[in-house]
This record gives sequence, C-alpha cells and structure tokens, in this order.
Amino acid sequence: MTSRLLYKFLLRECEKLPPDACKHYKFAVKQSYKQHKTESDPERIKDIIQKSVEDAKWIVAKVNKQNIIIVY
Repeated sequence: MTSRLLYKFLLRECEKLPPDACKHYKFAVKQSYKQHKTESDPERIKDIIQKSVEDAKWIVAKVNKQNIIIVY
C-alpha cells in the first residue's frame, strides 16, 4: 500500500464513524499525513502504514461495538 492509498483508505474508514468522531479522525489523518509527508526511510514508511491500518480497524471496531451495546 502506498501512502496515497493509505490516506484514501483512512478517510473512507472515517466515514464509518459517527459524525463527531468522523470529523475528529479526518482532521487527525490529515495532520498526520502532513507530519510524515517528508519521511524518506522505506522501513519507517512501511511501519507507519502498517500501524495506521491496524489503528483504523481497531477504532472502527471499537465504535461499532459501542453502538451495538447502546442500541440494546
């Protein structure tokens, strides 16, 4: 996965969140992207991408789990 694909993936994952959380995490994604834009070490980039995907999946799962609990 390239950094551009990661960026698009993360913004799409944000859309799965409630509106307030979506806004917060979209801002965080954009800020992180700007912060790491000049990263040149391929191994570091790979680590950042892997960690970002894991974190995004965890956040979406956590929010979905909370929504299920609230509904019941």
